[in-house]
Amino acid sequence: MDVFVARQPIFNKKRQLFGYELLFRSGMNNSFPDLDGDIATSSLLSSSFFSFGIEKIAGGRKSFINFTEALLLKGTPALFPREIIMVEILESVRPTPEMLAACRSLKSQGYTLALDDFVFDESYAELLSMVDIVKIDFQSDQKQNLHRLKDWQRYGSCKFLAEKIETYAEFQEALALGFSLFQGYFFAKPEVLRNRDIPPNKLTSLRLISEIHQREFNVDALEALIGRDVAVSYKLLKYLNSAYFSRLAPLRSIRQAIAYLGERGVRLFVSLIATSQLADNKPDELVRLSIIRARFLELLGQHTGGQNDGELFLLGLFSLIDAMLDNPMDHLVKRLPVGDQVRQALVDRGGPLAPYLHFVESLERARWEEVEALLRRFGLNEEATGDMYLEAIGWADCFETSTGSQ
Repeated sequence: MDVFVARQPIFNKKRQLFGYELLFRSGMNNSFPDLDGDIATSSLLSSSFFSFGIEKIAGGRKSFINFTEALLLKGTPALFPREIIMVEILESVRPTPEMLAACRSLKSQGYTLALDDFVFDESYAELLSMVDIVKIDFQSDQKQNLHRLKDWQRYGSCKFLAEKIETYAEFQEALALGFSLFQGYFFAKPEVLRNRDIPPNKLTSLRLISEIHQREFNVDALEALIGRDVAVSYKLLKYLNSAYFSRLAPLRSIRQAIAYLGERGVRLFVSLIATSQLADNKPDELVRLSIIRARFLELLGQHTGGQNDGELFLLGLFSLIDAMLDNPMDHLVKRLPVGDQVRQALVDRGGPLAPYLHFVESLERARWEEVEALLRRFGLNEEATGDMYLEAIGWADCFETSTGSQ
């Protein structure tokens, strides 16, 4: 059985990554597979997702996983390591005596519990005393009752998590209301959309990206260009000498690195490093997400064969640059070495490459109907797409580990 998965980041007050909510779909039927114990273990753990490793897709962070009432009553969460998962109780689950007993059993085994899309009701008082995190939809009608957070805490010592935080203004509002955890893509949007001056060190990174993509490939010029940036030079050699490449003899010069990676490899690597430097004052997840997008779109281009995979790589890599520099996309794209099709997709969300960007964004946000429509458009199956997404996550983690980009 193939398992389709999306992950959505969760942050603490300092905008540091706390964990991910992992959204499982058995194909496109929009439901967690309802399986008995042994079958769930064998099927889920043998799937491409679990073969890849839940600890890898979540980067060692806490994984919030939705469980239905039936799965909770069957004790399915106990099939997963308590150190890794956060048992998320769906809003449809009623606090019956049987459910409360199941939750007490999980707590006694050391599991942490979260209550999803909570709407205050006295009947949940005992369950509130057991859960560690209460999730509240920040876009729902419940928002008018958020001033009651402190009242709700009398039932236990739980933390409150604001879901669907999409802007920095909403993040600041939720912070002021007493939330301590935040879920959403607010980090991927500019804090203030205006023509803010770009700091000199970041202008240098933008120039490096532009210069590295000039048409003429001259090894001497390229060596000198990379050599001017100590951080890029260090990270390039560290990356190529990492365990990922399993080299017998280390590379000791920029020229050797260029020869090893080749023109395209060097350009992509330096673009990655320089882009990560643009976001040095932003949440790490912003860089991680741009790298995942870049690799996923590159793989997508290779799989479909319809577009230049190098252009798609740059499309993914630069898709969040407005949030990195808090500047309008059209202002920044003028400084970037991208073709008309990439520029059209980034600025106007149009042209032949726009569906690729739409695809990866829909996948990130678990918009399954949009994903399904785009799968048909690209002629892809779910298994291949899931494999590409997982490979992109693994590649991004390997890149970050090897280079120390953040």
